[in-house]
Amino acid sequence: MKLYSDFGGRRAVQVIGDVLALGLVAVSVWAALVFHGFVTEFALLGRRLEEAGTGFRGSMTDIGNTLADVPLIGSGIAAPFDGASAAGETLESVGRGQQDMVGWIAVFAAIGIAAVPIAAVLLLWVAPRLVHAVRARRTTAVLTRPGGADLLALRALTDRSLLDILAADADAVARWRRGDPDTIRALAALEARAVGVRLPGAPAGHPTLAA
Repeated sequence: MKLYSDFGGRRAVQVIGDVLALGLVAVSVWAALVFHGFVTEFALLGRRLEEAGTGFRGSMTDIGNTLADVPLIGSGIAAPFDGASAAGETLESVGRGQQDMVGWIAVFAAIGIAAVPIAAVLLLWVAPRLVHAVRARRTTAVLTRPGGADLLALRALTDRSLLDILAADADAVARWRRGDPDTIRALAALEARAVGVRLPGAPAGHPTLAA
């Protein structure tokens, strides 16, 4: 797979784009982690409620057990404390529920913060870059085969803009039909350049073959 163009200007744009894409992904993950940590701080209230409920339930249970040992009236005196112990258990449950809710909110919010920019990077930058890299690899492979330049020249006539074709050769179609080697090479270079591939042996100063 050919990830970077053979041409300096386009290669610089690709490198900068890759760095920015990686930076955006890193910042998104960092922001998601920071927000997750911020939201989970709200679970502190739930932990305090749970601890308070646990302590209250334990105290009421101990008092109730102690009073239950009082002869004759012990069960009647202990009953209100048993009810209070149940209230402490309810408070524990509320505290745990609040912690669970905050935890889920933190997770889903963090995923949302990270997922949106990462998805944008994948769809708008990574996917087109991969498609371009595959095309560049295939073009390079075609150039190594006999008649590869002819195939690329034909593709240039069908895929490239009219202005680009005329810039490569003012009489490109007629000369291509006659099999003019310079025209075929110019058109092949035009098609190869579109995917960032420099035609082998192209002179550095030629605007079409090596630009």
